[in-house]
Amino acid sequence: MDVRGFCPDRFHCVREAFEANFANGMELGARFALAIEGEIVVDLMGGWADRDRTLPFAENTLTAVFSTTKAMAALMIARLADGGALSYDQPFATLWPEFAAAGKGAITVGEALSHQAGLAGLVEPMAPSAWFDETLIAERLAAMDPLWPLG
Repeated sequence: MDVRGFCPDRFHCVREAFEANFANGMELGARFALAIEGEIVVDLMGGWADRDRTLPFAENTLTAVFSTTKAMAALMIARLADGGALSYDQPFATLWPEFAAAGKGAITVGEALSHQAGLAGLVEPMAPSAWFDETLIAERLAAMDPLWPLG
């Protein structure tokens, strides 16, 4: 949908949508920035940096980037598949044996990449500092049960 037909000032609409997420209780804290040809034209932040709502979200608030790496990861995996280093049909556990725990041994690379494996996120709460512990995250992901059946 082209937002220009509904909002003459697109940047104002971005601000309205951003603020609506807080008003509707859909965000705790967030930042959104948009650069056009290297110039920041939108830079919004709001809400809280902690669940207890004691620290305002600020310029130095660390945040998880979640899905922003998906495009680059998919591109790199596509290059490996194109070069024959892996196949989308091979079990993911052939690349990462610990991943086979909790009945995940048959999940393929393609199923993992297309969010069919039931592994959308870690269920148990974690301290913010734990998100920077790559080993801990890998161990928890490998050990977890899928959140839904394959497919």
